[in-house]
Amino acid sequence: MVTGIIGKKIGMTQVFADDGAALPVTVLKAGPCVVVQQKTRARDGYDAVQLGLVEDKPARVTKPVAGHYARANVPPTRVRREVVLDDSDGDAPNKGEQVLVSLFEAGDQVDVIGISRGRGFQGVVKRHGFAGGNATHGSMFHRAPGSIGQSSYPSRVLKGMRGPGHMGTDRVTIRNLKVIQVDVENHQLVVRGAVPGAPGGYVMIRKAVAPRRQPQPTLADEPKKRAGSGGAR
Repeated sequence: MVTGIIGKKIGMTQVFADDGAALPVTVLKAGPCVVVQQKTRARDGYDAVQLGLVEDKPARVTKPVAGHYARANVPPTRVRREVVLDDSDGDAPNKGEQVLVSLFEAGDQVDVIGISRGRGFQGVVKRHGFAGGNATHGSMFHRAPGSIGQSSYPSRVLKGMRGPGHMGTDRVTIRNLKVIQVDVENHQLVVRGAVPGAPGGYVMIRKAVAPRRQPQPTLADEPKKRAGSGGAR
């Protein structure tokens, strides 16, 4: 069975729980996707499928890529991702079959993979959270990184030293987000919490690899009965 689906980030909003608490959620457009290619253990060494995200705007591709889609008898897509199969649950889909958001249910835990927002060239205070120097008393040292090496030994800057540079556009995985709502008709998925990237960015939604264990109710959580509540005074 397919364990993930390609989607798009729509934006953030809030929903209200049964007890009235406001929950921050992210709305994702998950799918529909089509199976473009199959990977088998006998031929490739592992079981997986290549999915393509179906969008309203047709994709312009080269002739070799168009032939790749023609073998699956599906139209070209702009985005393709490979998803690992779960051997213990169901059969592998064939070429041309659709993968829909009905793959998930409310209450499931998912991992969302996306590209973080680009921040451009940033200094150490914003990029790494450095405290900086004093802002008063003429320190002349406010947002500088400070010493980055030694003069006599090793007479160089060590590898991995945190410094200013390009920030953002990294591949980020947010684990164990709880699925709040699943809208199969509109291909939408609502998850609790934030998702990397800007609205309109592509994301990969998969079933949680290491789901968080849910707390189980205990006897201590049960309401205690008042002693002598039924007796007469």
